[in-house]
Amino acid sequence: MAEVVVNDFSKQQDSVSSVLKVFGILQALGDEHEIGVTELSQRVMMSKSTVYRFLQTMKSLGYVQQEGENDKYSLTLKLFDLGAKALQHVDLIRIADQQMRMLSKATQETIHLGAMEDESIVYLHKIDSLYSLRMYSRVGRRNPLYCTAIGKVLLAWLDEQTIRDILAAVTFEAKTANTLADIDALLQELADVRRSGFSEDREEQEMGIRCVAVPVYDRFGHVLAGLSISFPTIRFDENQLAHYVALLHQAAAAISLQLGLSRYPFPAEA
Repeated sequence: MAEVVVNDFSKQQDSVSSVLKVFGILQALGDEHEIGVTELSQRVMMSKSTVYRFLQTMKSLGYVQQEGENDKYSLTLKLFDLGAKALQHVDLIRIADQQMRMLSKATQETIHLGAMEDESIVYLHKIDSLYSLRMYSRVGRRNPLYCTAIGKVLLAWLDEQTIRDILAAVTFEAKTANTLADIDALLQELADVRRSGFSEDREEQEMGIRCVAVPVYDRFGHVLAGLSISFPTIRFDENQLAHYVALLHQAAAAISLQLGLSRYPFPAEA
């Protein structure tokens, strides 16, 4: 048993060491427009063979490019793209916060902002309900796309094949008796979401909790995130639905405008 523990620890140390080496190389590449293996190995204090091996791996992944046959390497724009995605969410949260607080004040219910990551939604920001009885959730938590209101608006404006690809490995677990049974049932509902401009979770994720969501767009008109109001069914009257949807559209339109969208496609009158 002791030998296994030692081996596992040794592997962890090797992994950490490799990560540190990769970031050291990336940092050095970032300081120069282009650089050769010999100079790079001197900068990062590694052997030429080690540096070359890491460079070839990063090159195959698209993060590093080789300038012709002159043995010079440089960074590609793939890292810029990665950083831009992170910054996009930072800007989104900062911009959305004011509108979400206004929604919270108007409804006193839980307000969520979520985005898609792989086959799940991830909560980026949350304003808790002002009531003592509230929905449990936290920023960073993942939930399925198929049984959440935010998940549905994130999927609704994608083409059918893309939706099928995203959910190909997903099991439609029956969270409650109201959870959609399969992807065909989901696709049918997503057509309604596109027509109406909003989606609902009708106690599909958790009994006693409902949710209404609308899309938030980036400057190119792509759905970037979903904005939602969540509430216990005991505090909800169907006559409130249109009012909640209008409030959400008004907030999402303001967020999308600040992200560069010239015209939000749905009515925003509350």
